[in-house]
This record gives sequence, C-alpha cells and structure tokens, in this order.
Amino acid sequence: MPYDHKTAEPKWQSRWEAEHAFATDTEASKPKIYLLDMFPYPSGAGLHVGHCEGYTATDVLARYKRAKGFRVLHPMGWDAFGLPAELYAVRTGIHPAKTTAAAIANFKRQIRSLGLSYDWSREIDTTDPLYYRWTQWIFLKLFERGLAYQDVVPINWCPNDRTGLANEEVKQGRCERCGTLVEKRNLRQWMLRITAYADRLLADLEGLDWPEGTLTMQREWIGRSEGADITFLVAEGSPGVGEPIVVFTTRPDTLYGATYVVLAPEHPLVGKVTTEAQRTAVAAYVEAARDKSERERVEQVKTKTGVATGAFAINPVNGVRVPIWIADYVLWGYGTGAIMAVPAHDQRDFEFAQAFRLPIVQVIAPRDGSPISGDRAFLDAGPGVVMVSSGPHTGLDSDAGKKAVIESLASKALARPKVGYKLRDWIFSRQRYWGEPIPIVHCERCGVVPVPEKELPVLLPAVERFEPSGTGESPLATIEEWIRTRCPKCDGEARRETNTMPQWAGSCWYFLRFLDPRNDRAAWDPGIERQWMPVDVYIGGAEHAVLHLLYARFWHKVLYDAGHVSTKEPFAKLRHQGMVLAYAYRDAQDRWQGYEQIEFRGTEAHVKASGEKLVASVEKMSKSRLNVINPDDVVAEHGADVLRLYEMFMGDFEQPKPWDTRAIIGLVRFVHNVWRVVEEPKCVPGDPHLRLRHKIIRAVGERIEALKFNTAIAALMEYVGEIQSKGASGADRETLLRLVAPFAPHVAEEGWHHLGHATLLCKEPWPDYDPALTIDATVTIAVQVSGKMRGTVETERGADEATVRAAAEKLATVTRALAGKRIVKTIFVPAKLLNLVVD
Repeated sequence: MPYDHKTAEPKWQSRWEAEHAFATDTEASKPKIYLLDMFPYPSGAGLHVGHCEGYTATDVLARYKRAKGFRVLHPMGWDAFGLPAELYAVRTGIHPAKTTAAAIANFKRQIRSLGLSYDWSREIDTTDPLYYRWTQWIFLKLFERGLAYQDVVPINWCPNDRTGLANEEVKQGRCERCGTLVEKRNLRQWMLRITAYADRLLADLEGLDWPEGTLTMQREWIGRSEGADITFLVAEGSPGVGEPIVVFTTRPDTLYGATYVVLAPEHPLVGKVTTEAQRTAVAAYVEAARDKSERERVEQVKTKTGVATGAFAINPVNGVRVPIWIADYVLWGYGTGAIMAVPAHDQRDFEFAQAFRLPIVQVIAPRDGSPISGDRAFLDAGPGVVMVSSGPHTGLDSDAGKKAVIESLASKALARPKVGYKLRDWIFSRQRYWGEPIPIVHCERCGVVPVPEKELPVLLPAVERFEPSGTGESPLATIEEWIRTRCPKCDGEARRETNTMPQWAGSCWYFLRFLDPRNDRAAWDPGIERQWMPVDVYIGGAEHAVLHLLYARFWHKVLYDAGHVSTKEPFAKLRHQGMVLAYAYRDAQDRWQGYEQIEFRGTEAHVKASGEKLVASVEKMSKSRLNVINPDDVVAEHGADVLRLYEMFMGDFEQPKPWDTRAIIGLVRFVHNVWRVVEEPKCVPGDPHLRLRHKIIRAVGERIEALKFNTAIAALMEYVGEIQSKGASGADRETLLRLVAPFAPHVAEEGWHHLGHATLLCKEPWPDYDPALTIDATVTIAVQVSGKMRGTVETERGADEATVRAAAEKLATVTRALAGKRIVKTIFVPAKLLNLVVD
C-alpha cells in the first residue's frame, strides 16, 4: 500500500498527545539539554514557512537528544503583548485579548500539524496574568536595586496613532504603520539603568558560543571606548561667553586639529550661543531636526546638513577660536550632545568640513615620514604614528600623546579621563493599553510607591474602548475607576501608573518561566533553575541579534546579582536560522506580485496569466510582496514530513536560501522511498550492509550535532538508494527508521508500527555504532608513474608497499608506462598513493 500522509500524520500526532510522549523527563541522573526557540508573536496572519525552519531544527535536535538518553526541555509559548494588536483593536473594535487568543489558537494548530515535539504542559502566554504577575515582580526587583527610575525624555510621537514609537518604527521621519509625520515630544518615562551593567554585558560575551557577527553587533551596540571629557569655553565676543561645551573624545591626540565644534539641535546651549543674525536659521534647522528619527540622523551620509550659530569657542590646547555649529548627526542623548570636529582624521568630519568650507588641519602622520596619499590622513592611533603640528606634543606617538594632552588639560580643569559607551538607558514605558501595567502608584504624600508583591498582579483592566488619550498618556489614563487606588504606605488616596511595559518585557525572562510554569508561589523554583540553566541551544532570527538578547542578558544579570538565578548568562549557545526567501516580481504598474503568480518553465520565470517572460527576484517573505508561503498548503498537499525535510534540506541552516516549491518533489520521493524499503524489503542473506549501516549511524548523528541537517538528509538519501537497490535486512530497515525519525517522525512511526512494534519509535534509543566498522575494510590507492596518474588499485586497508606494487604492476596502463624503463625510486603513502619514478 502507498504511504498516505493524510491518514498517518493525524494518527500519530493524536497518539503522541494522548500518551504525553514529549513530557519533559526530569530524571536528574540523565544529562540535560535545554533547547529553546525564540517564541513567536502570534499575529492574525499565522505562520509562514520561514518561521518553521527554526522550529524544525530544534525539534530535530530534541528528538535526537531524547533518543541519545538526554532529559530534554523543549517548550513553546507566546510573546503576545504589543502595539499591532492594540491598533487592530482600535480599528475594528475587537478587544486585543480576543484577537490574540484567536491568533494563538491558529499558531498552535499550525505548529501541532508539523509534529513538533514540544512539551505543551509548559505553554506560557505573556498576556496571562499568571505570567505577567512575575514580569511585574521582576520590575520591582529592578526598582528595589535603583535600576528603574523616572525621567523626562524626548520620544517619537505619532499624532495619528497617538502613541510613542521606537526609533525602529520611524522611517524617513514618518510612522512606518500609517505614514504620519512623527513629532518629538518630551514625556515622563520609566527608564531602566542598563548602562550600570555595560562593562559586564561586554566582558561576559567572552566564552559564549554565539555567531561572531552577533557578538560583534552586541559589542558595537554597547560601544565601550576610553577617552576623556574635554571642555571648550565659549569665546569672548560670542553670546554665552564662558559657557563650557564638554565633548567626549577617544582621540585627545588629535585635539590640535579640532577646527570646529558641533552641538546637537537639542543641546541646551543652542539658544545661549546663537547670535541674533543666525537665530532664524538656527530655529528653522532645530525644528526640521525634530522630524527625523535618530537612526535617520546617524545614517544620513549622502548629504551633510548643519547651520552655524555665529559663535566661537576656544580650543583648549592652542587657544584658537573655532566656530560653533549645529548638525543633526550629533545626538543629544548620546555622549555629551556635542563633539569636537577633526576633519583631517575623521571621514564624517572631513565631509562636513568640505561641504561648509571649514579648515582641515593634519596633526597625525607616519613616524617614518612617508607621504600620505590624498588630501587627508585618517590614521588610527598606535605604533608608527606620531603627532605633528601639535605644539609641545609634536613628535610624541599618538598613544603617549593622548596621555600627555589629558594631563596637561586636567591641570587646568579642562579635561577628565572617562570611559564612554554608546549604550544608553532603556526607555521602558509605553503609552499603550495592551501591555503589562507597571506596578507603581503615585501618592502626593509618599511619592512613587511600589505595589507590594502580595498584591501582584496589577491586572490590566478589561475595557471596551482602547482609543489613545490624545494627551501623550496611555489609554489607561482615561479609566478613572482603575487609576484611583490607595497608597500601600499611608493608605491615602493615590493614582496608579498608567504607562505600560514594552513588548520586550515579557521576552526578557520567558526562558526562566518555562522551567516551572505552574508555580503560583514563585516565578520559578531555585532548585529547578539550577537543574536546567543555562539554555544550551537557543535558535531564532538574526533580527533579534541586539535588543532582545541584550535586554534578556541585562535582566538575567540583575536576577543573578539578587540571588535568583545561578548563571551569569542565560544562553550558552546561540544560532540564527538563515532567512527563507521567496520569488516575487514587480509588474508594469510597479506593484509586487508574489510566488503564486509565477510559472517556471525550466529555469525561466513567466507570468501565469499572460505567459510574459520576466526576471523574478528572490525577496524576503512579506505580505506586501505577496510571496508568503503558508505551511498549511504544503502540509495539505505533501505532508508535514515533507515540509520538515525540505526546510532542513534546502541549504545550510545558518545561510539564507530561496523557497522553491519545485524542489519539494525530491523530498516527496524520499519519503515514499523510505516507505518502500519498509513495506517491500528484498530478502538478502547475511548482513551485506553492516559497514554501511554503522557508517550512516555515525554520519547522521555527527551532522545533527553540528546542525548540518542538509548533509545528514543527503547521507540518508544515499543510504536508502543503496539498500533499495541491493535489498534491506531487518537491521537495515529498523536503523533507517530510527535515523529518519528526527526529520520525518510520522512516516518513521508508521514504518515502525508496520514492522510489528507496539511501542512508540520516539521513545526508542538511538542506534549504536562500532567505530571500527565505520572504517572501510578496503581502500583505493592512486598509482602514478613519474608523477602521472596511471590508474588505481583496491587493496585491503593496511596493505604494505610490496603488495600494493604487485597489484599496480598488473595494470595495463602501468605496464605500458614502465616498458623499457628502470624504476629508480618508489614513493609510497599507505592507503593513499604509490608513485613509481622511472629514469
């Protein structure tokens, strides 16, 4: 009978569920492995095949490790708070709790249909009060340790959505969701003092088994640099004379080349130092800067913009008057909000100086006097580089010069050594409804008061309307009956905090709740935490390479310092699945058309409707490009096993790769070939595939361990072809099913049952192999005559030179090459090469 995935897959999924086949084994004597996916945001669109890649990879590992005798923790949950659900609620009038519940149900259905072996008894949802009770508890731990505080800071404000936006949500000065021009507003915010952990967040990256690119991104985001705060004083004859302009620089050795100073448009000195003649131009420039996001200001490289204040400052090392400018590439929230510009030794400063015809003075040069190509010298500090045109410091190498300049200015109170960071404190509050309430009350008598732990969770009120307040506050600010409360300290009248937490909050610690998800007395049991942490393998998209990982590491370190966790780092090994791409094209009206509109004729792509030949590009899957592939469609047509196999086979796991439905057919054939081996075995005497079987056991296991899933499947394909052509023994068939099971568990279970087993294959151990049997008994040796290849001979492994030479001299090609010649030397490399050198 042919294999029918439509019958087999639901059958085995039901039995796995009924028998709790994937419940976490807690036997402490077994080695542990904690395998974790970056849990999804359950949107109404459901999963696409790009999501399934990472989930399938962790499932292959989970099934393999269980078979290898590990106790495996492999959970799944939902990162379900966030702005998209709230905006949908405002637009449709449907409560976000309802749309989120529906999205979760759909995601869970899709995940179950893939046969993923999650322990569903540990399922969590960040919007569940039983979960966010402990998110609020962690916030209180941060507050107790002085790491949560309030401040008034500028945020991106969308007048249409009436909410604050992260920098990543602003594109070209507009809200990426609705296109409205974004404003800057100063609002009271809750902040988390992540900068207090900057050094540890940097140092503890050492020793982590993470992709080097991700480690680099983390280091650059933290951005530790050693230098000094240097003070420029506003010059005589300028408004604000004597006012200090403090800049941080890592290159004090270039100070003699500082030819202008730049202030951020938001710098409080802007109004004080601007001359009357420049006041109108400066005001217009400052206003325009408000319409740009920080990312746009930093990344804007093609055109340099700025405006002169008309004022001057004094360069503290040489007394030279330098102009004070304003430019939006300088950010008020980063560093001191002011920079000294050294155009001869900085690309950005050079381009700005060229654009506005400002002086360029070289003050660093090679020690050997070699010429510098071009009209500038972007030279790093270090050996072989010296200061020039730098007064008493001329001739010093740049490292010594840094120290000398700092010491000289420090004696005049114009310099102070300092370690700087790009990292800034985390703006933690959001002016939204659909988020965790911050467990704080405001009392006129007692001030800011934390909600007592025994009163957690502070529940999000179930209201019918979610429209923003319009005042810059959260929609919760309009729910007076919820806001009014009693002060935990004095029992007087108080008001609840109305800002909510960002979506990041729930994902900062979910890996800890998975350890002990039904505990109603604590966020987790310390003994259980010690058994499972850290996460051994964490898999998810590279788009979370900075913020999620950084925030989760920060919270974990705070919990470590407070004695609540036993490890300094949460994720020992991290891997990013490569992005799954799909074909799309733009039509004559410049509209995106997706995969379903493309017909492939050989290697050519054509429009299905018209037959027009086109160039189809491979793009990131997205609804806007109409190229999202729904896994439901693939499962319905070919089955979950085929989808799982294709996800793992289409390329190196960590590299991007295009989805091509045409290529799935090869995996369909493989599944049916596996079934044919099981159902129609050819009886063979003895055990002719003994060595082959032991070699495939070793190869598949090693490749799964190395996340080389595609080559593991390729090896299985070769094995199936070999035993199909020559006939399979009972050992061959059982071994094949055990090895296939992590990738294609349904056909493997069906085959196991067909062979007469009543047990579940997913409960069976991984087959052992004998290392000696993975080495071929015979070897093929290349035969050369005077270095020219003349053929090969097959001999027993370990054959000596005389045996190999005797076999080689029987080859007709060798006999002809040796005719009439004398062998003067023999070069023999055991098991590899015989070279007969003739005169």
